[in-house]
Amino acid sequence: QEQLVESGGGLVQAGASLRLICAASGRTFSNVAMGWFRQAPGKEREFVAAITWTGGTKYFADWVKGRFTISRDNAKNTVYLQINSLKPEDTAVYYCAADGSISRITGSVGRVDPRYWGQGTQVTVSS
Repeated sequence: QEQLVESGGGLVQAGASLRLICAASGRTFSNVAMGWFRQAPGKEREFVAAITWTGGTKYFADWVKGRFTISRDNAKNTVYLQINSLKPEDTAVYYCAADGSISRITGSVGRVDPRYWGQGTQVTVSS
């Protein structure tokens, strides 16, 4: 059974950094695109970043402005989201997603609809 499991979230102060981890299991995810979304309280889930299966191309939401970095290690079936200079507005549940088509993660063609989703990891940033 394919599974994505996120970790690395927590309660931090504004200005801190976190590295979120998404570990994939149940199949080889090295040939699929992967990405991160987040959902803040009372808001819809939004796209954060995505990376192609080779890791050669990365996509970010327009609002990211350089504080977020996405990377992957296909040997470990893992994708990472590094978040620097955390702000209280970054407080959200962060979800990992995977799909054979990166456009289904970024929503660049059609709607966002990745095949695989993780359960999420909570990030809370205090001011």
